Amino acid sequence: MSETATQRVGQSPLQYVSDQLAELRAKGTAPKLRVVEGEQKPVCVIDGREVINLASNNYLGLTTHKALRKAAIEAVRKYGVGAGAVRTIAGTMKIHMDLEEQIARFKNVEACVVFQSGFTANAGTVSAVLGKEDLIISDELNHASIIDGARLSKATIKVFKHKDVADCERILQENANWSGHKLIITDGVFSMDGDIAPLPALCDLAEKYNCIMMVDDAHSSGVLGRNGRGTVDHLDCHGRVQIQVGTLSKAIGAMGGYVCGSRDLIDFLYLRARPFLFSTSHPPATAAACQAAFTLLDSPEGERLVKKLWANTKVFKRELKKRGFQFKASETPIIPIHVGDAAKAFEFSRKLFEAGVYAPAVGYPTVAEGKARLRAIVSATHKREQLLKAADILAEVGKQLGVV
Repeated sequence: MSETATQRVGQSPLQYVSDQLAELRAKGTAPKLRVVEGEQKPVCVIDGREVINLASNNYLGLTTHKALRKAAIEAVRKYGVGAGAVRTIAGTMKIHMDLEEQIARFKNVEACVVFQSGFTANAGTVSAVLGKEDLIISDELNHASIIDGARLSKATIKVFKHKDVADCERILQENANWSGHKLIITDGVFSMDGDIAPLPALCDLAEKYNCIMMVDDAHSSGVLGRNGRGTVDHLDCHGRVQIQVGTLSKAIGAMGGYVCGSRDLIDFLYLRARPFLFSTSHPPATAAACQAAFTLLDSPEGERLVKKLWANTKVFKRELKKRGFQFKASETPIIPIHVGDAAKAFEFSRKLFEAGVYAPAVGYPTVAEGKARLRAIVSATHKREQLLKAADILAEVGKQLGVV
C-alpha cells in the first residue's frame, strides 16, 4: 500500500474540505457568521454587541415597517403559514397571482413571475430561454447567479470588459453571423462597486445586432427610478429591455425574486424555469408583505423614503471623502472601501465591529484576488448622527491599519 493510501486509511472522505477550511482560517479569511439579535435596523445588536449596521440590503427600512408587518400577520390568519406545493401543482394561491400582477403594473410591463429568490430568478431564466446553440454576452462583473445561469444554459459565453460598450460591440461584430439566439446581459447596479450599467448604449447594441436585452435590477429595485422602479426607468429604457429581473429581498424588505417581460415570456417561464417548477411557492405572509411594500413604494411615503435614502447616501459619501476615503466608481448607496489584501480587509472589518460599526469584508471568490474590500450600504432609516459616528470610526480604524 502506498504512503498516500496509508495516510488515507481511517480518514473521512471529506478530509480535503477540512484541510481547505483550516487553510482559510490560517489566512484570516474565514470569518464566522455574525448573528443579528432582534430586528434588522440601522443600529442593532449583533453577536451581543450594539453596532451601527452598514451591512444590510434593507435600503428603505421596510423589513420592520408597520404596513408590511400588518399585511404578513393578516395573511397568516387568512391563509396559514405555507403554500403547501410548487406553483404548477397546488401552490399557486390567488395572493401569488395578485403580487405578480401588481409588480407588472409597477414595472410597466405585460407580466411578471415571482421566484423563490433573486438568484433562482436569474439562474432559472437564463437557463430556460437559451440553449447550447446560443450566445451570451456578459459583463465581467455580473452577479454569480447570472454566471451560473449562463453555464447551466450550455450556451457559448463571451465576457466583455466591465461597462465597456466598445468591447461588447467587438464581441458582437466577431459573432455577427451567429446562427443561434444572442443575449446581452448586465447587472443594473453592480453589487460590489455600486456603479450603474451603461444600459442605453447596451440597448443600442442589442437592437443593432438583434440580441435579447436582459438586466438584473436587484440593487436598483426600490433605489433607482421613479419611486424605485429600477434602472430601466432611471435611464428611460422602457420597451427596450426584454427581460427585467428584480429582487424582493433587498429594498422590498421580504424575500424572493421576480422576472418581468412579455406575457409569452412569463408563460414560458411558468413551464420551463426549473427553480419555479421544483420549489414550493412563497408563504402567504411573504407574498402579502411584498404586496404591501409595492403599495407603499407607489405612494408619497415611498417617494419620501427613496429621497431620504439618497440624501443619506450623499451625506455619508461626503463625510467619508472628507476623511480621505476614495470610491470613484460608486453611484449608489453601495460604498466600497478598497483594501486589496483579503486578510487585512477581514481584520479591518473585525476591528470596526469591536469599535461599534458593522461593515463586512468581501474577498475571493465574491471579488477577484487582490481586490478585497469592505462594503458599506446606507439606508433611508439611518440617522445623520449615526452616519457621522460611523464615518469617524471608519477613519480612526482605517488610519490604524494604513487603509486611509
